Amino acid sequence: MDTTWIQVFVLTLAECVAPAGKTVCQEREFDLLFLTGADCEVALEQLITLKEGSPNVIVNRDKSRCAPSARERDAFASLEAINETYQEKVGWHLPGPGEDQPAATRVAYEDRLANLKSCEESDGVAPCKIGDIIIEDASGEPVEVWRRDQ
Repeated sequence: MDTTWIQVFVLTLAECVAPAGKTVCQEREFDLLFLTGADCEVALEQLITLKEGSPNVIVNRDKSRCAPSARERDAFASLEAINETYQEKVGWHLPGPGEDQPAATRVAYEDRLANLKSCEESDGVAPCKIGDIIIEDASGEPVEVWRRDQ
């Protein structure tokens, strides 16, 4: 097993969220990782459309984007080498062409998704969900305050 760098696409959504009844909002950004640029772009458009429909969220389209990046990961010479390393790990499923997520991972994801409030219900407080997407709080730090011009 070696270490290698793989290309990923980082979706950054910059938004400003105001509590109900307030006229000022606070900026925050969060990042999501995708393996393909197309998946990233689709998720970005869906998130922007959903967020812009909210009366207390302003999306900064100039700061929201999909950008290629890289992450360091373990690299294996073959599927057999991966299987030898992880076969004892609970929920491990040998990947193959055209196969979906391992069943255990999918079940855990669906259970977590079912137990989360939507981002509208939680006033954008992460973790929350937008459709089938789980939004995590990446930074937790406020950035700056925005005001919506009326």
